[in-house]
Amino acid sequence: MRRSIPAALAAVLALALSACGASTAASPGASGSVTTLRVGTIGIGSDAAIKLAEEKGYFKEEGLDVKISVVANPPAGIAAAQSGQLDLTYTPSIPLLNALSNNVPLTVVAAADGYSAQAMTSKDLTKVDDTGLVVQKGSSINRPRDLEGKSVSVPARKAQLEVTVSKLIKDDGGDPSKVNWMVLDPSSALQSLNSGRVDAASLVAPFVSKAISQGDRLLASPGVEFFKAGAVGLWATGNSTLGKERQALEGFKTAIYKANAYANTHIDEAQQLSAQITNTPLSVIKAGAVNYWPDTVTTGDIQRVDDSMAELGYLKAPVKLPSNLILGD
Repeated sequence: MRRSIPAALAAVLALALSACGASTAASPGASGSVTTLRVGTIGIGSDAAIKLAEEKGYFKEEGLDVKISVVANPPAGIAAAQSGQLDLTYTPSIPLLNALSNNVPLTVVAAADGYSAQAMTSKDLTKVDDTGLVVQKGSSINRPRDLEGKSVSVPARKAQLEVTVSKLIKDDGGDPSKVNWMVLDPSSALQSLNSGRVDAASLVAPFVSKAISQGDRLLASPGVEFFKAGAVGLWATGNSTLGKERQALEGFKTAIYKANAYANTHIDEAQQLSAQITNTPLSVIKAGAVNYWPDTVTTGDIQRVDDSMAELGYLKAPVKLPSNLILGD
């Protein structure tokens, strides 16, 4: 049974996204008609690639006019894509799987970000992982299993950082269910860590670099250790857009992979955009992890996460991934 969006959330999304307009075909230009696609992002550094696709004219080459808006979080973007208020949205594989487990029909159009094969052998994981599990310099916590009975901050319950940190704890012989998870935004989490209100903080860039610069200690890099090489962030669409704008979605896929390749070979330019998008000093961006933008996404990238979530108890059982989950497969 298809699960609909709660009415209150739908109303909020309708109000927030009403200015974006609907997908429309504009007057034909020199290369044919132009299709407008409304795309939701969450305002993170890896959004540099979609900005490059816009600035370099890659979308225009595919006959697309992409309207970008920022949504509160991936679940809100998924709800908007399901309802047709957005044509595409950014989501990591964990929120995607949560939605699929609730019978929300989604199709993955392209990879948005992830980890390279080289990241797996990096001697400094802070240069490849934009997430980090941080403790105070003098903390008695020396390994993930030491977090049993401790307070650990996460940006949201049962979302990416809680899942990835739980995997670290379980793999180290600990019990994640004995952790006192506390929901705090990254800025509040860092303040709470340094005031002793929490024992460890699960952070994202640029707060990981900020914590280390202030003398805190990196306990682990949960992202790269959990996801391995491949796509993590994804561009996904709902059934409504898939049925009406399949050709436009194929064009988006072509353009975004061209932009991903450009970003990987022009890191300085991409980091400048990341700094603008996140309103973060460029020096802080450069001190942290270097984003990686994959040129493909496979079912295996998502299946690995699916299996781990079921093993950790975040899913009752692995989601049976549809054979047509990825556009073009």
